[in-house]
Amino acid sequence: MPRSMTAFARNTADFPWGSVTCELRSVNHRFLETGFRLPETLRQVEMSLREIARKKLSRGKVDCSIQLAFNSTDATVNADLTLAKQYIEIAQQLATQMDNPAEISPLDIMRWPGVLKDQDVESEHLQAAAIETFEATVAQLLEGRQREGDKLADMIEQRLVGIQEQTTIVRENLPDILAHQRARLEEKMVDMKIQLDEGRLEQEMVIIANRSDVDEELDRLEVHIAEIRRVLQSSDSIGRRLDFLMQELNREANTLGSKSIAGVTTQASVELKVLIEQMREQIQNIE
Repeated sequence: MPRSMTAFARNTADFPWGSVTCELRSVNHRFLETGFRLPETLRQVEMSLREIARKKLSRGKVDCSIQLAFNSTDATVNADLTLAKQYIEIAQQLATQMDNPAEISPLDIMRWPGVLKDQDVESEHLQAAAIETFEATVAQLLEGRQREGDKLADMIEQRLVGIQEQTTIVRENLPDILAHQRARLEEKMVDMKIQLDEGRLEQEMVIIANRSDVDEELDRLEVHIAEIRRVLQSSDSIGRRLDFLMQELNREANTLGSKSIAGVTTQASVELKVLIEQMREQIQNIE
C-alpha cells in the first residue's frame, strides 16, 4: 500500500536521569534528505541516526529535532575548562592579527560548542537513549505516512473508476458516432449533386473510421488502470512508478482528443485529463 511522504511524529521517552524528546517532520521530496538538530553531546550518533532513517525511509525531506531534559533534582551544569582555555588561546592569537579586537566575554565563551556540559551522565547512555527514542519516533512517522497513504489510495481509486466510466462512454458511443458521420457524408454528397457510388462511399467511411479509431487508446487506458491498481498493492516505494503511469495516461487522453470527431469523445478527453491531473497532484506526495 502507498505511503505518503507528508507526516509528523513526536515522542518523549523517560529515563532515570531525565527524558529525550524527538520530533520528526516529513514533506515530499524527489529523494531522501535528512536534517538533524542535535545537542552537542549527541553529535557522535548523527551518522547512526541517518543510517536508521535510510533503512526505514526511501523518499522525503525529513527534519529531526532531539532535545535532552535532565531531572531538576539532580541537574548540574559543568564546564570543560580545558576546552575553554584552548578556545581563549586561539582567540588571543587571532586578536593579534586584528586592529582593535573586541574583548572576550565569559558569557561568549560559555556559548562556544562543548564548553558547557549537561548533567554528568555517561555519553554512551545519552546516545543509546537518543537512538532508542529516534527509532520509536520513526515508527510513529511511518504509521502516519501509512494512514495518509491509505487515504491517497482511496482518492486515486475513485479517479480510476471515473476514467473507466469515460472509456465505457466512448466505447458505447462509437457505433453511433460512425453512423452519424456516414449520414453526414451522404447528405454532403447529395447537396453537391454527386451521384452516390456505394463503393466510393464505403472507401470514405473506411478512411473516417481509421482516422477516428480509438480502440487502441481505450485498450491502453484500461491496461494502465490495471497496472496502477497492481502498483498500489505493492509494499515498495511506488511514487516514481505511479508518476510515470500518469504520463502514459495523459498521453492516451491527448491522442483520444486529437482523434475526436464528435463532442462525446472530446468531452471524454477533457474529463480524462482532469481526473489524471487530480491523481498526479496527489501522487507527488506518495513515497
